Amino acid sequence: MAPPGSAHPAFSLGGLTIIGGAVGYFKKGSKASLGAGLFCGSLLIGSGILISGEHQFEGHSLATATSALMSMGMGHRYIKTGKVMPAGLVAAAGAVSMAFHAKKALDWK
Repeated sequence: MAPPGSAHPAFSLGGLTIIGGAVGYFKKGSKASLGAGLFCGSLLIGSGILISGEHQFEGHSLATATSALMSMGMGHRYIKTGKVMPAGLVAAAGAVSMAFHAKKALDWK
């Protein structure tokens, strides 16, 4: 059975976050990028699994919190450096994901 449509953003952003962390590590040797990418990406994929099962509220809540963490962390980095790639892009994607999943969590409450 295919996952519900509301799980796709969590799976997609989670996968992209893991890939982005790996790219940051291989290009710049950044262990922080690798660790943060694996951590946040894994939480987002886990939230997609919860959404696909019987725990939609919990999955959307986890995705909201993880996206907020990404948005705040990379937003701070964007303000500090002014670089759109990757900090601004990840901050924006995190903010959009946070808004989407917060709305969906409230729908399931």
